[in-house]
Amino acid sequence: MKAPVVVLYVRIILFLCCIPPNSGAAVSVGEEEVSALLDIKSGFNYTSSPLRNLQDWKLQPFTTSLQPLHCNWTGVSCDSAGFVQRLDLSGMNLTGKVSTSISRFPRLLYLNLCCNSLSSFLPKHAFANLTSLKVLDVSDNSFVGEFPLGLGGSVGLTFVNVSGNDFTGKLPEDLGNVTGLEVLDFRGSYFQGSIPESYKMLKNLRYLGLSGNNLSGRLPAFLGEMTALEKLIIGYNLFHGPVPKEIGKLKKLLYLDMAVGNFTGGVPQEFEGLEHLRTIFLYKNKFDGVIPKQLGNISTLVFLDLSDNRISGEIPMELGKLENLELLNLMCNKLVGSVPAELGHLRRLKVLELWNNKLTGHLPEKLGGNTSLQWLDVSSNSLSGGIPISLCDGKNLTKLILFNNDFTGSIPASLTKCHTLIRVRIHNNRLNGTIPDGFGKLQNLQRLELAGNEITGTIPEDFSSSVSLSFIDISRNRIHVALPFTIFSIPNLQTFIASDNEVVGEIPDHFQNCPFLTELNLSNNRHTGRIPATLTACNKLVYLDLSNNDLTGEIPPAVAMMPSLSILDLSHNKLHGSIPVDLGTSPALETLNVSYNNLTGPVPINGVLRTIDPTDLTGNTGLCGGVLPPCSDFFTPKRLNNVHFKHVILGLIVGISAVFSVGILLLGMKWIYQKWRIECDGVIFFRGNQFAQESDEWPWRITAFQRLNFTSSEVLACVIDSNVIGMGATGIVYKAEMPRHHTTVAVKKLWKSELDTELSDNNAGVDIAGEANLLGRLRHRNIVQMLGFLHNNNDVMIVYEYMPNGNLWDVLHGREERKNIAADSPASPPPSTAGLLVDWVSRYNVATGVAHGLAYLHHDCRPPVIHRDIKSNNILLDSNLEARIADFGLAKTLLRKNETISIIVGSYGYIAPGEFSLISITNSISPLLTNFQQNTATRQKWIRRVTSTASE
Repeated sequence: MKAPVVVLYVRIILFLCCIPPNSGAAVSVGEEEVSALLDIKSGFNYTSSPLRNLQDWKLQPFTTSLQPLHCNWTGVSCDSAGFVQRLDLSGMNLTGKVSTSISRFPRLLYLNLCCNSLSSFLPKHAFANLTSLKVLDVSDNSFVGEFPLGLGGSVGLTFVNVSGNDFTGKLPEDLGNVTGLEVLDFRGSYFQGSIPESYKMLKNLRYLGLSGNNLSGRLPAFLGEMTALEKLIIGYNLFHGPVPKEIGKLKKLLYLDMAVGNFTGGVPQEFEGLEHLRTIFLYKNKFDGVIPKQLGNISTLVFLDLSDNRISGEIPMELGKLENLELLNLMCNKLVGSVPAELGHLRRLKVLELWNNKLTGHLPEKLGGNTSLQWLDVSSNSLSGGIPISLCDGKNLTKLILFNNDFTGSIPASLTKCHTLIRVRIHNNRLNGTIPDGFGKLQNLQRLELAGNEITGTIPEDFSSSVSLSFIDISRNRIHVALPFTIFSIPNLQTFIASDNEVVGEIPDHFQNCPFLTELNLSNNRHTGRIPATLTACNKLVYLDLSNNDLTGEIPPAVAMMPSLSILDLSHNKLHGSIPVDLGTSPALETLNVSYNNLTGPVPINGVLRTIDPTDLTGNTGLCGGVLPPCSDFFTPKRLNNVHFKHVILGLIVGISAVFSVGILLLGMKWIYQKWRIECDGVIFFRGNQFAQESDEWPWRITAFQRLNFTSSEVLACVIDSNVIGMGATGIVYKAEMPRHHTTVAVKKLWKSELDTELSDNNAGVDIAGEANLLGRLRHRNIVQMLGFLHNNNDVMIVYEYMPNGNLWDVLHGREERKNIAADSPASPPPSTAGLLVDWVSRYNVATGVAHGLAYLHHDCRPPVIHRDIKSNNILLDSNLEARIADFGLAKTLLRKNETISIIVGSYGYIAPGEFSLISITNSISPLLTNFQQNTATRQKWIRRVTSTASE
């Protein structure tokens, strides 16, 4: 019996050893924490995750594991006693809210909710009980409201990352109690106020990130007491005033970012004491004074960016001692003097940006020699001398931007052996000589701009062999040879400009090999021969200028069918024949100039030719009709020399005068009669002179989509030349002010399309009325309201709301900058509208408004409406700067599911991609803009890219 007793004894011992201490407490704690975890799960919309990452968070009836069940759940880790120690739910695509149960884990050391789509408030006391917490990461979500207090009690806390959210209010002051804190990241929210004074207690803080908020006030001097700081990132805020000198006490500082603010005063000389500093970003502030030469003593400096300030004086030669410098950006200041020759010795320099200053003298002779130089931009200065031949000796140069200077001499042949080049922009200088052979063999070169120099000689044949060139501009030079026979065989060519030279010979007829060409300008040369027949194969050609040459022959009829051609200038040539009958109805044509040729015959009355400026037809003695004097077989020079014919003409004049007098009398009587019955039974008889030329053009009828307090006659009385506020591809827009009713509306008189002329009068009216009725039913805060329309048998006018703040283009760019852009929209902005959208919130609201309007058109309308001409000058702004989509002249309804549109129409400008349904834009713009608000790093890079590529 001894053996069984021993065995039983051993089993009892093993059983007792397997029971953990305080087992009863563990069971109680386990149940409590399981309940908390399930409550947290219930707040998440975890089913939106394609991986269903929390599907194992559920109770099991039986488990053989010695560890509590919840400790094996996804993202959960426990200590040896079964307490939750780590909760990592990062990157699980979670939405919804964070439960108050998040505070029910007394031994939690690590909490990570990063990189989800949580968009609620954080519970007010979410972190108050997490006294053991060491790491907190809730970054890259969409949390709103004030950040909760309570972290001050987590005395062991070392890491806090709250970046990339939408928090508001002030920074939490109680964090100043956590003296062991090493990383504090509050970037990319909407925190306001100043930096709490309690933060001066954070003596162990190595990283402080506050950029991309709305913090204001002066930068506190106590930042200098955070002597452990290695990275200080406080840019993209509203801080103002000078930088405190105490920043010079941060001896361990490696990275300093104070970009995009309102800092004033000089760049602190005290930076000299930051002997470990690698990065200084002070761009886009209001610093003045000179660049401290003491910066040259920071031998560790790698990135120095002082651009977009008010710094004056010369570039200190001491910067040439920074042997580790890779980026030097001093653009957009008021610097004078020359570029120090010492900069040419910086062997690690990759980016040198000095554009938009007042620099003079020569570039350093050894600049780029045996260095890593990748990007050189010194444009818009007054630099002179030759271009250094050593720029690409390091075989790394990608962008060479030297335009708007006074460089002389020839283009260095060494550039044609620089296979890393992507852009060469050296236009508007005084370079001479010829274009060296070899640019066409550079497999990465995309853009070559040599315009506005004194270049002579030939155009290299190797251009034709390029596989990468998309933009070539050699205009305004002295080139006096024919174009290479295969110049238009460059497969990726999009823009070719060779205007204002002395190029001779025929235009090469090889356009069928240039499928992406969008702009061709050969004006002001000596080209002869005919317009190439293959030119009409360029389906993406938008801009064509062949003016001021010696071209002969006829205008190819196929030009009228080019689907994207918007601007066509054939003036000042020797073309003969007639204007193609369909040219006015070309799908996208907006601007046409055929003046000073030998064209004959009647001017077609369609499309843009109906309202073309007569000066764009002048100089063609054989043209007549349309906007020109009418064609007549009687008034020929031969018959005018016949005396008998003159008597016949005199008799005709007398007879016509008599008939005309009788007609005037009859019209006067009819006018009196119409005045008596005007507005009778909803029919308007307009008394003006431009809509009553023929009896079949009236009566005018008005169809209203809501109750109107004005009559059609009052609207028509405003349709006069002095009230024109826009003209484009779909019609003329008038501003109709009716003081009697205190009402202002916009009236668009549509061009009559060729299709309408082929239909019978009745069918055309039904078609117009049907589509107008459909668009008149649109009701949305981001859609310009159509109030009604007027029509007779030949013309249609649409009445819209009038938008006082004009269109988005003019507000963003200023009205004076508009060139070749149709004013199709029913608004005309006053000059004061430029600069209204000066903050990102306003621009964000405009963009989301457009997205909401498009979503309404595509998803809430039955049938769906596709606009097909979305662009900035068709986005109007009401009195509250709310975005309104306008100009439905090109709108198309989708009557059948999945119907697509295969023909591009619209103005010369932005056309939506894909199948032109715009649904993809609507679905993508909102998350894009949301991410723009959330992700500060992305936002900073985007803004930085906009400001740094102005000269590209």
